[in-house]
Amino acid sequence: MSKDWLRYDRMVEDALRGVVRRALIDVSTSGLPGDHHFYLTFRTGEPGVQIAPALKSQYPKEMTIVLQHQFWGLEVNEEGFAVTLSFGGKHERLVVPYRSIVSFADPSVKFGLQFETSAHGEGEPLEDTATGRTVTPKDLNDLPRLIEDKAAGKSGAQVVALDAFRKK
Repeated sequence: MSKDWLRYDRMVEDALRGVVRRALIDVSTSGLPGDHHFYLTFRTGEPGVQIAPALKSQYPKEMTIVLQHQFWGLEVNEEGFAVTLSFGGKHERLVVPYRSIVSFADPSVKFGLQFETSAHGEGEPLEDTATGRTVTPKDLNDLPRLIEDKAAGKSGAQVVALDAFRKK
């Protein structure tokens, strides 16, 4: 078998992370338009992730944050973003590199992206902090349905799973 010199899967993933970056840039400069809101799930142990120790102990593997009504100081750069959120009434600053993002969704338009799903064990459960549900990576194929109950039962969700581009 020949060596795969062109890693199209990585190219596509980088381009799609650019979609997340662009959405965050737009929000940082203009705010969230209409009903738009974002759910971002990221790996908390990834190098460059900065979260409070209490949050790290509560979410040792992954964490889902919501950018909707109460977020402050959203700063976006080439490597990632930083934002202040409220956890139990206490404001905490988070720094999240794009490479740590596992999924991104905007349920208002039924749009979602999923990254590096193969990094998790097939049956390893994850906690969706937005809904409190426990899900497996396999369940994440329909992000809008999982992360917002009001979208349940509606068809037409657009989720791009990168596994279709990965070598098996």
